[in-house]
Amino acid sequence: MEAPAAPRNPAEPGVVTAVPAVTAEVVVHSPEQMKELGRRLAGLLRAGDLVMLTGELGAGKTTMTRGLGEGLGVRGAVTSPTFVIARVHPSLGDGPPLVHVDAYRLGGGLDEMEDLDLDVSLSDSVIVVEWGEGKVEELTDDRLHLLIHRAVGDTTDEVRHVALTGVGERWASVDLGALSA
Repeated sequence: MEAPAAPRNPAEPGVVTAVPAVTAEVVVHSPEQMKELGRRLAGLLRAGDLVMLTGELGAGKTTMTRGLGEGLGVRGAVTSPTFVIARVHPSLGDGPPLVHVDAYRLGGGLDEMEDLDLDVSLSDSVIVVEWGEGKVEELTDDRLHLLIHRAVGDTTDEVRHVALTGVGERWASVDLGALSA
């Protein structure tokens, strides 16, 4: 996995600053465990968080997001937004809404995603973007990237390896390793 590009410090034009990264790996053995990981992860999330999910088809990105939705206590069934690109799930309580985006059909970078107004929603919502790698990193210096690996080919193997990488100051002091407990 490539390291994220270091952003420029807006206070000092031309100066590149290091972006701290925090990593952890979690192994899940079933779709229910993937949802449970999402529910536990929701406890670490707050308004303004950007979560990027990367993994091949069937890796469990939407299942993870269902768990996040349950953990955040949002309204509506979390389903893949492939054909509508984005769905907003309002909070049923006092937590942030969940904005669930599927960038699979979007070929370009952030330019093509501008119509979704994610930058407007970001400060008030938790935004989860499936297939967002290389497309949404410019939204914020702080983001959580989940890379989900699974066995490919003709297999009934349900095991998934989830690599979590927290990028930026927001994630510098978060114990992502606690999610594997």
